[in-house]
Amino acid sequence: MGAVDGLRWIKYLMFVFNFLCCLAGTGVLASALWLRFDKNTEVLFHEEGSPSTFYTGVYILIVAGSLMMVVGFLGCFGAIRESQCMLGLFFIFLLIILTTEVAAGIWGLSNKDKIVQELKQFYIQTFENYQKTKQPTLKETLRAIQYGFQCCGTTGTIFDGASDTCPKKEGLEQFVTKSCPSAIDDLFNSKMHVIGGVGIGIGVILIFGMIFSMMLCCAIRRTRDVV
Repeated sequence: MGAVDGLRWIKYLMFVFNFLCCLAGTGVLASALWLRFDKNTEVLFHEEGSPSTFYTGVYILIVAGSLMMVVGFLGCFGAIRESQCMLGLFFIFLLIILTTEVAAGIWGLSNKDKIVQELKQFYIQTFENYQKTKQPTLKETLRAIQYGFQCCGTTGTIFDGASDTCPKKEGLEQFVTKSCPSAIDDLFNSKMHVIGGVGIGIGVILIFGMIFSMMLCCAIRRTRDVV
């Protein structure tokens, strides 16, 4: 009876974990699809010279979110059906995700300066080309970046020659605001600890999921041996 009770509790824990995993995967996928298809950021995927690191990261998020949803469903179904095979696959998928997350974290930290430099260079080049040509596509690209980072131009003033693409400000802020290269620097430097914390949290959750799956496999095996 004790083995049956233990099996039931582990199944409940597995269900809760995988439900949270499905929710997290849905959130990641929704955020990535929003970045991919939102009218303010979609231009970054079509504009010549767009930073490859940006849209590569978005596509990685789409794959990661989809995989988390599949893994969550696999874990829930395996726990309900008490299938050791499905739980074994669930463990392997979590191990792959954890390994990929660690590798992506190391890559991101080691290439942070390159990513920031590419974004800044892309913005400056787009800004200068718009000043020369006034092309509508360049205007939308500038607007997307400047509204996203709440910045204006390369010097932070509306007299840069692209005031029609800057976020609307009130009072003195309409004359002096943060330049976009500075805003890009500030975002990456101030948010890195948040991103790192989220990554560590996800890693801990994945490890607990792997532990629960192995505990459930062992509990299922013990219960069947008793029967």
